[in-house]
Amino acid sequence: MSQPRHCPAVLIAAPASGQGKTTVTAALARLHRNLGRKVRVFKCGPDFLDPMILERASGAPVYQLDLWMIGAEESRRLLWEAASEADLILIEGVMGLFDGTPSSADLARHFGVPVLAVIDGTAMAQTFGALALGLARYQADLPFAGVLANRVGSLRHAQLLEGSLTEGLRWYGGLSRERGIELPSRHLGLVQASELNDLDARLDAAAEALGASCDAALPPPVAFAEPEPQASAASLTGVRIGVARDEAFAFTYGANLDLLRNLGAQLEFFSPLHDRELPAVDSLYLPGGYPELHHHALAANAPMSEAIRAHHALGKPLLAECGGMLYLLDALTDVAGERAELLGLLPGEATMQKRLAALALQAVELPEGTLRGHTYHHSLTSTALEPIARGLSPNGGRGNEAVYRLGRLTASYVHFYFPSNPDAAAALLRP
Repeated sequence: MSQPRHCPAVLIAAPASGQGKTTVTAALARLHRNLGRKVRVFKCGPDFLDPMILERASGAPVYQLDLWMIGAEESRRLLWEAASEADLILIEGVMGLFDGTPSSADLARHFGVPVLAVIDGTAMAQTFGALALGLARYQADLPFAGVLANRVGSLRHAQLLEGSLTEGLRWYGGLSRERGIELPSRHLGLVQASELNDLDARLDAAAEALGASCDAALPPPVAFAEPEPQASAASLTGVRIGVARDEAFAFTYGANLDLLRNLGAQLEFFSPLHDRELPAVDSLYLPGGYPELHHHALAANAPMSEAIRAHHALGKPLLAECGGMLYLLDALTDVAGERAELLGLLPGEATMQKRLAALALQAVELPEGTLRGHTYHHSLTSTALEPIARGLSPNGGRGNEAVYRLGRLTASYVHFYFPSNPDAAAALLRP
């Protein structure tokens, strides 16, 4: 083992979801980037939308960290590599600090990264200090950096919040509740970065507001140990994989694409919405996204529909996840009741719901091997197909998602994390 690498780092967490972790993390990333520092940001747990925002804020790729889905050793590798180039590492937590197993607190403790707690200060004064103290002391062995207030109303409000802190808790500043700073959202989370024409202006405004209220000095360095080498016999050398990427299909883990490239695959990106034909590829990967917002346009692109049907008819591999699976069905109905007929490669239909239908980590035992991932969707699907496998959640959460197979077509609501089993991922897409 070589010497550990040292890099300043904090994990941004909160008492609950909806406190503004992503806005604060993005503001911190842009603040330090604007000061000329190299910032690397990670997202704790499964998420596609937050990393899009954080990539724009930091100017560098954003990867997931998680002790279960990604694994401790792969998470260690990602942090080790980031520590070799970054001046600052930021990790955005998931849900509340102690929620879930493993939680953001578990990740912080495992890697020795101190927690920076974000608390929504709306309609609050001295109680802010009580919440901060509870987060800091609830687990005695949790490294804790300090606290930052979000949605602060005025300078006087910020002073009240800071003055409520006890036992030497460090004040990291406050972020205003100005509308031009807060990031908009929809049913699956934040609006995609590509849809926000004023995103950079919002990020710069947030960074400037945060910088005016806090000391921009770097936190203390954290020691990141070298990971154990991981070996895999998987290969995709010479395989050309078409990856759907546009407004309707954008939910891809950067680590998935990196793995495919590292295994030798050539990735060809295409748009089911705008392109009229497929690139010359051996396999197709249809990730999740927002097909329900574009189902009429997808249905209207008949040449692309025929090209994908022809690909399947030739017995070529096709992997579809969540929104990608909805695209394969006979039809999709949105929340307004508007129905569009789609590819018809999977018998059945899906209907969007106003409420969350499933949210859970998933482990799926496929014939190719066990892959880990997660499920998060607002649609319900009816089909006569019998699944070849079902997911199992380590937390007993809703899910147990079905995996369907027709020939070389594999489809599920599960978003698979390919590095959890490179051999299985390669087998799904290898001709």
